[in-house]
Amino acid sequence: MKKILYSVLMLATLGMTSCSDFLDEQKPQATLSDDQVKDPKYVDNLVVSAYAVFISAEDINSSFSMWNFDVRSDDAYKGGNGTSDGDVFHQLEIEQGVLTTNWNISDMWQRLYNCISRVNTAISLLDQVDAAAYPQKNERLAEMKFLRAYAHFLLKRLYKNIPFITDANLTTEQYNTLSNREYTNDQGWQVIIDDLMESYKNLPVSQADKARPTKAAAAAFLTKVYMYKAYHQDDENSNKVTRISKEDLLKAVEFSDPAIYAQGGYGLESDFHNNFRPEPQYENGKESLWAMQYSTNDGTKNGNMNWSYGLIVPNIPGITDGGCDFYKPSQNLVNAYRTDADGHPFIGTYNGKDYDKATDYADPRLFLTVGIPGLPYEFNNKFMMDESSTWSRSNGLYGYYVTLKQNVDPESPFLKKGSWWGTSENRIVFRYADVILERAEALVQLNDGRINEAISLINQIRNRAKQSMGAISNYQSDYGVRMNIMPYTGTYSQEQALNIVKMERRLEMGMECERFFDLVRWGEADSVLNRYFAEETNDCSIYGSAHFTKDKNEYLPIPYAQIAASNGNYKQNIGNW
Repeated sequence: MKKILYSVLMLATLGMTSCSDFLDEQKPQATLSDDQVKDPKYVDNLVVSAYAVFISAEDINSSFSMWNFDVRSDDAYKGGNGTSDGDVFHQLEIEQGVLTTNWNISDMWQRLYNCISRVNTAISLLDQVDAAAYPQKNERLAEMKFLRAYAHFLLKRLYKNIPFITDANLTTEQYNTLSNREYTNDQGWQVIIDDLMESYKNLPVSQADKARPTKAAAAAFLTKVYMYKAYHQDDENSNKVTRISKEDLLKAVEFSDPAIYAQGGYGLESDFHNNFRPEPQYENGKESLWAMQYSTNDGTKNGNMNWSYGLIVPNIPGITDGGCDFYKPSQNLVNAYRTDADGHPFIGTYNGKDYDKATDYADPRLFLTVGIPGLPYEFNNKFMMDESSTWSRSNGLYGYYVTLKQNVDPESPFLKKGSWWGTSENRIVFRYADVILERAEALVQLNDGRINEAISLINQIRNRAKQSMGAISNYQSDYGVRMNIMPYTGTYSQEQALNIVKMERRLEMGMECERFFDLVRWGEADSVLNRYFAEETNDCSIYGSAHFTKDKNEYLPIPYAQIAASNGNYKQNIGNW
């Protein structure tokens, strides 16, 4: 009689070594009979298991938010107690000394392929279920392919050349012959798109369970992947952008059509800050297209908390003792929020002057993104920030700024101490503002007479920022900061409009772990980051030895353990790793 694997398939054949974090994935495999396969309860269990792994498989050092890897961007410093605290991430931050044997390079690979393996187990069983007995079959398959696309997407942004596991029933021999160069870069994005297109066709407009993706979530994901695919990087000997594809840009415009999102009731929140609040009335708001769901009251001791931000919490004596103070906003990011007398950012200019809250105008989003000395931490005036070790475990090496989007009020019930600090705040994976920005970027790159429409989209974002004053309405009167933000009203060339769009992405998405990947897909990482290293040396001395090597540091190396276990089927990324 035919037997079906109940748990994760073939992990070892992907070159994955055993790890205590994944002991559950290595347990002996239970089997199901033909009759049991048709029982919906087994399918539902596996589907839930596939969702759960995207929370249970990550941890403080390998967060699927990618904050650990966003320290390579100009948005954030690594933080912590010094350069030796999380030294492998320090190496990534300055792009020096990174080794293919570093544990963090291999760890993320393992965790994400564990996710794919769990999803494929569910797909394998779903494929054999009788649709008449399980009417949700096609919808559940769409959900699983969405999750598989998500894991492949995270892997591809990190490593570029990866094996794609889209056959849920591969044999051991087939696993052992997989190549990480089966597809070109362009074709690899298409593999992800193919899964997402099936999701888009079969997902409903709304879901009672907010953890499940909707049609709009699939559209947002397709928009993003097409924007990555549009910037073709198919030269085997470089990571340069070889061309920008009009066809892919048009697809991004198609899937970012506002009508798709209006149908599901999605749109911009009235206040930017609402996207980053843990209170139940704000979570899963109209801007949240798909989010990782966390809670404090699911019946377990500490709730279904997000522990992957455990290293980000500052070390407030008697309050958050043990907070590690990682992922600190850079001075460069703070400076980017400065505005001129007309309420516009200084695009492409740097005069060596750091932001001064007493004299400089700033975009209101600065105060909702970055905790700044002299202002309340998480909008609670019992915790006034200053230039002390409370707000910098490194005693100023990484400055005194603190990220606000991932943290919550220390006095709230949404922050709890476990092995690390955890929060119940949802992590929005795709939010509508990101879709608007991608649509604007696509329209500008197409340059087919719709630049004014793109600027109008940017102004939607800026006008929303202007009215996002709920948490900071007293900042100008009580703390002396100066805010000024206005929409764009001029006529702009394609080059000017593109600069506006790219700056707006940085301001809107700051500290949401998009920045480094944006720079890579634009082909600008080397020029932007090497300029950043030079400018930041006075603010953060670690950058004195930093250098970004073009055609190498855009992507992580393929982990040594994976190369060694691949029987010669994996090829290392370029860059003389």
